[in-house]
Amino acid sequence: MISQAALVRPPLARYEDLAKMIDHSLVRPELTDEEVRAGCELARGYDVASVSVRPCDVEIAARVLANSSVKVGTVAGFPHGSNTTAVKLYEARDAMRRGAREIDMVLNIAKLRSRQFQYVESELLQMAETCHKEGALLKVIFENAWLTDELKIVACRICGRAGVDFAKTSSGFAPTGYTIEDLRLMRAHLPDSVGLKASAGVRTLEKAKEVYQAGCTRFGATATAGILEAWKAELVPGAPPFL
Repeated sequence: MISQAALVRPPLARYEDLAKMIDHSLVRPELTDEEVRAGCELARGYDVASVSVRPCDVEIAARVLANSSVKVGTVAGFPHGSNTTAVKLYEARDAMRRGAREIDMVLNIAKLRSRQFQYVESELLQMAETCHKEGALLKVIFENAWLTDELKIVACRICGRAGVDFAKTSSGFAPTGYTIEDLRLMRAHLPDSVGLKASAGVRTLEKAKEVYQAGCTRFGATATAGILEAWKAELVPGAPPFL
């Protein structure tokens, strides 16, 4: 059955409709502390959904984003998903203790490709329970570049059974990022209770609208300012820059 979110969606109409879809990405390995702070300030100024920072930067992000509506997110098992379940659980607990409220975890790609589906589901169940106990969201990164359509569908069904909050296309560190075809496939096989996140490739307002129509409720972006300035200009022609 096709999810209701896969049907034609009403057009985005308000600033926050788009801004609150964005996870501002700050996970590149070369970013300095000052660049992370600046990125968090940008995210706060544009009032996006969250920032996604490296685990070592969670406390920086929590300080900059205190008393704002922008959530602090970080990663676990990143970027290849090869850590053991115990290590991923420790990463999540440590990050939440430091202030993270959204965890983007890479599922074990090798185990999924090896058809060790029980392993994958057990890991996701434990991660979802751990995150939800602390009031945090769990987003599960598939890394579709290395998966067949069959395995993407299997992963969607596992996410539904495990009660995760979002399924995400990619980490940004694989050969390719999201595709519209993958978004439509995932949305069709995810329950409505699981959100969909596009990653690696949303760099313009047109692409942001496209992934929204494909069923996304979140997307990762580094071109946040450009996307939202274009959106603001569309909503209010001639408006000054937001920041």
